[in-house]
Amino acid sequence: MNQFNNALTLFFSLLVEAIPFLLIGVFFSSALLLFVDERKLIAAVPKQPLLAAFAGSLIGFLFPVCECGNVPVARRLIVQGAPAAMAIGFLLAAPVVNPVVFWATWIAFRDQPEMVFLRVGFSLLIATMIGWVFSTQADLRPLMQPAVARAMPIPKRAAKKTKAPKAKAPQAEEAASPLLQSGTFFLGQSDQPLQVDGLGQAALAANPALSRPIPERLRLMLDNVIQELRELGGILIIGSAIAALVQVSVPRDLILSLGQGPVSSILAMMLLAAVVSICSTVDSFFALSFASTFTTGSLLAFLVFGPMIDLKNFALLLTVFRGRAILYLFVLAGQLTFLLTLLINLYVS
Repeated sequence: MNQFNNALTLFFSLLVEAIPFLLIGVFFSSALLLFVDERKLIAAVPKQPLLAAFAGSLIGFLFPVCECGNVPVARRLIVQGAPAAMAIGFLLAAPVVNPVVFWATWIAFRDQPEMVFLRVGFSLLIATMIGWVFSTQADLRPLMQPAVARAMPIPKRAAKKTKAPKAKAPQAEEAASPLLQSGTFFLGQSDQPLQVDGLGQAALAANPALSRPIPERLRLMLDNVIQELRELGGILIIGSAIAALVQVSVPRDLILSLGQGPVSSILAMMLLAAVVSICSTVDSFFALSFASTFTTGSLLAFLVFGPMIDLKNFALLLTVFRGRAILYLFVLAGQLTFLLTLLINLYVS
C-alpha cells in the first residue's frame, strides 16, 4: 500500500509539473497553424542541412517550451514542411536552449557557472548533429506515424523518385486511423481531417485560416488547442503513469550506488534522468542535490540527456514518430551525451 501511495503521489506530481508546459506548447503549435505563414518560415531556414539543424536548435529562444511542450510544436513544424534537420534540432534542443531553463540552471549552479554553458553547449551540439544525421533521409514520412505522414508534403528529392498516388489515395485516407491528426480539426470541420493531396509544398502553400479575421482565427485557435490537449493529454497521462511505476519499482539506491566511477556515474545519471522524467525547467535543482557525490560529467549527462529522452516524453514522441525513429533518437542522443560527458570526467573535472 505504501508503494501504491508513493506511485500515486509521483504520478500526480509529474502531471501537475507537465500539464502547464504541455499547454504552452499546444498554444504555440496552434499559433503556428493559424497566425504564421509557413512559406515565410520555411524560406527563412538555411538550405544547408547542418545550418538548418543549428537554426532549429536555436528556435527554443523564440518558443521557450520544455520537453512536454516541444513535441506539438515540432509536429506542427514537420507538418508545415519544415526541413527535417530544423524540426529534429528544435525537438531535441528546445527543452534546454531557452531563456527559462538557462535562468533556472544559472540559479541552481550559480557557484559553477560552467555547468550552465556546458549544458547549453552540449545540447546545441547534440541536437545539431542528430538533426544533420536525419537530414540524410530524403523522405521522413516512413519514420512518422501515419496521421503525421499523411499531412506532410512530399520532399523534392523524394518527389522526383515517386509519383503521388491518385486512385488509391481516398481509400488509404478512409482506412487510416484518425488518431492524433493534430492541427487538422479547424475551420468548423472538427470531424474531418485536413485533406492533403500529397503534391508537396503546393499543397500547404495556401493556409485558409490566414485569410480569416482575427476574432475568427482566435476562436479556431481555441478549438485546435482543445483538440490537441484532448489527444496529447491522454498520452501524457499514460507516460506519467509508466514513469511513476518505474520509479517505485526500481530502487533508487541501486542507481546511486553506481555513481562513483567516471563511466558508471554517467550511465547511472542517464538512467536516472530517463526514469524520473523531471521537467527541464526544474531538473537542475534535482541534479544539484547529487553534486557532492557524483562527478561533473554525470551531472551534465543528467541535465543534457533527460530533456531529450525520458519515459514521460517517450509516450509523446510516439504521437509523431514510429518506434524505429525513436530508437534512432535514443541511441544517437545517448551515445553523444556519453562521449561528451566522459571527456569532461576524464580531462576536465
